Amino acid sequence: MSAENPEKLQCYNKGCGSVYSPEEDGPDCCIHHPGAPVFHDALKGWTCCKKRTTDFTEFLNIPGCGRSKHNPVKPVEEPKPQSTNTDDIVPEKAVVPPPRQPIQNADPEERPSLDEPMIKLPLCVDPSLKAALERMSLNAQTQQGTTEGDEDIKKGTICKNKGCRMPYEGEMSLTERCKHHPGAAIFHEGMKYWSCCNRKTSDFNNFLNQEGCTTGSHVFKSTESEEKQLVACRHDWHQTGKMAVLSVYCKKSEPSATVVQANQVSLDIQISFNQQKSEFRKTIKLEGVIDPGSSVVNMLGSKVEIKLIKAESMSWKKFELE
Repeated sequence: MSAENPEKLQCYNKGCGSVYSPEEDGPDCCIHHPGAPVFHDALKGWTCCKKRTTDFTEFLNIPGCGRSKHNPVKPVEEPKPQSTNTDDIVPEKAVVPPPRQPIQNADPEERPSLDEPMIKLPLCVDPSLKAALERMSLNAQTQQGTTEGDEDIKKGTICKNKGCRMPYEGEMSLTERCKHHPGAAIFHEGMKYWSCCNRKTSDFNNFLNQEGCTTGSHVFKSTESEEKQLVACRHDWHQTGKMAVLSVYCKKSEPSATVVQANQVSLDIQISFNQQKSEFRKTIKLEGVIDPGSSVVNMLGSKVEIKLIKAESMSWKKFELE
């Protein structure tokens, strides 16, 4: 009790600290914190309310969240046990921690084999590319009809389209429909098939006798070399966390003669373009591991995008291993 103000009392409720007169005290006069102070991860607050702050002054000024009568009784601090006799003090034994065991690195995950079976990736053809190829096909047929004449072709000449063995019998042969394979011949792990229809066989004669999968016009003569010209197309790549994308820049690629295959660590590319007169080929040993079953090829008017889904969401330092 203060000597200057004998009628005044000090409230010792936490968060209050008011000086009051007993006559003015009531059941709701004291605004205080009934809980305990909390200090955790640099945050300060009271268990009885949710407000937290990092500043100690702001902590002391947090308004109380409970009401009651004032408390004039000063809390008693619990005395700390002390010994005056030095003989009673038992020195603590230093606890020596056990020696740390060396950290053993987990065995690196074994990289899949390059010899795993290859999976043919699905081709998604953009509508603009389809329209451009249809226009090119119509123009080619018109030019062929005007340039090929009966007098330039010997009877018995075999159609040059792959998979077609029809001989030239006269001018009517130019108007007959030709069943042929526009794709490329694939020989892989003892199996033989065409990239355009993927009917696999291990017998070479069965492979040669497979009926064509596309209908078009016969070609009985060629003014240019029948061999496709291999072209080193410009290509680059980019990546996201889940995907690595290789872009090959070649205009008006031919889906029926294009095949892209992959296993988990290897990519084999064969893209036909320029009315199937040019071809881009490349086999790549991938820097990372992919899921070939989820990967896809997008064929656009000016490029081919090969989207490879990564087996793990991680960054690749480069696309191709040397």
